[in-house]
Amino acid sequence: MKDDHIQEMTKLLKSISHPIRLKILCLLQKKELTVGDIREEVKTTKANISQHLNILRNQNVITSRKDANFIYNKIEDERILSLIQTMQHLFCDSAENN
Repeated sequence: MKDDHIQEMTKLLKSISHPIRLKILCLLQKKELTVGDIREEVKTTKANISQHLNILRNQNVITSRKDANFIYNKIEDERILSLIQTMQHLFCDSAENN
């Protein structure tokens, strides 16, 4: 693996490794959501959610679109969907079977 690839992967993994950001990504894999929708599920402040969304947006992990007064967020990178699904399979599915 080239050093450039390692650096890119390191930045990506750091950006998704926070528990709130990982939970946000788990929610977004199913459908696009507003900040309010995410806040309801994650149980934290709107400001906190916005900070985490900005980190994910800056790393091009998610994208957003505005529709009237709402901003909808979704996962931009298909590789992230695959990564989240793989982690769920490895960690969640196996834990439920034990």
